[in-house]
Amino acid sequence: GKAQLQTQPSRYSTGVLQPSAMGELLRGPFCSNPKQSPSRSAGVQETHRLWRLIWSHCPAVGWRRLEQLEQLFGDLEQAWQASTPELEHALGGTRINIQDLERIEAYRQQVGPVPLSHPPTTQQRLQWSSRRCLLPSDTAFPRSLATAEQPPLALYWKGRGSLWAPLRQRQAVAVIGGRRPSRHGWTMAHAIGRALAEGGWPVLGGLDEGIQAAAHQGCLSAGGRPVAVLGTPLEQSSPRALAPLQQQIGSEGLLISEWRQGTKARSGHFALRKRLELGLVEAVVLVECPLQSKALKTAHLAWQQGLPIWVVPADAGRSSAAGSNRLLGQGAAPLLVPAEFLKQLGQGPLAKASHRAMTPKSADLQGREAVLLAALGQGASLEQLCRSLRQSPIGISQRLLKLELAGLVRSAPGLWWHPC
Repeated sequence: GKAQLQTQPSRYSTGVLQPSAMGELLRGPFCSNPKQSPSRSAGVQETHRLWRLIWSHCPAVGWRRLEQLEQLFGDLEQAWQASTPELEHALGGTRINIQDLERIEAYRQQVGPVPLSHPPTTQQRLQWSSRRCLLPSDTAFPRSLATAEQPPLALYWKGRGSLWAPLRQRQAVAVIGGRRPSRHGWTMAHAIGRALAEGGWPVLGGLDEGIQAAAHQGCLSAGGRPVAVLGTPLEQSSPRALAPLQQQIGSEGLLISEWRQGTKARSGHFALRKRLELGLVEAVVLVECPLQSKALKTAHLAWQQGLPIWVVPADAGRSSAAGSNRLLGQGAAPLLVPAEFLKQLGQGPLAKASHRAMTPKSADLQGREAVLLAALGQGASLEQLCRSLRQSPIGISQRLLKLELAGLVRSAPGLWWHPC
């Protein structure tokens, strides 16, 4: 049967939460946040990470509830020892219901009252830690995802861990599109994936049939590094027909999932991928998609976020490209020849060092324009640069042109600029 909710007294309250008891709660475990500590030993950091992993496996606890528990109780170990009424109060702003509380209590009873000792034992470390797992508190976790509106609790990965370096800088290109493209769409997606790989760019996308599969295959054909964001745990394949491609990407590139092993796949999980895809790239290519397409929704979201978007034109009467053609008519940049697109994009982060050697003249220009390059960061529009540096568009444009000719920056649609 269902787990009985914990109602016995705890060290924080007396069963029923009276106003006086709540005052003690607020003065007790709710008063501190470990993330505000200026310095934490390696042992404390490890324990904190293990507690986040324990709670991240708990049903009905997502990123918002996890952050609220840590903020109000001071640390997640204190939250684990809290009674159910205390948890209900702490999570009251997250629309928690009796079913959620029952699931949390059942999980706590299954795991036990003391899942971690001080310090954690070897067996506990083996049970809860995961070498190929990134948490928002890890330094290697992409900041663009940690600060997103709905950050993932964890990122599980398989493949070449070195790819996290460019992904943390959003140095990748997403190639998206429909699942049932025309022959022209499939061929273009394959060619774009291959061109990006030859230019040193990781090719990122979901792992769906059609355009995304073609782009990953094109990337692999040139010895590139594809990155696939899954809507399932790493050990599952959906669709199953792409299991061989998924295995190859896990060997030559990188597989990423926010779903831990054993999680049951749900349709909503696939829709959540788009926030991860867009949070790891600096540009998006929409090859071909119909009007009713998840790829078109992803492209609109990228547009709202200010990401540069290229679209491959297609026949006006082709239903499989009605959505992408419409976005092209709304101002997206056309992509006709992959090689020309690559020239606009510039050399990628995986390009050979010999191809990116800096001349003394470029090094001198880089030094003289250090302030402008600092304002540019990982990318900025001409308007943002003018506002930041308080200079005219003409003056900034001339300086950007010199930097572009020296191979230090590259332009993107919408008067955007990025460092090379």
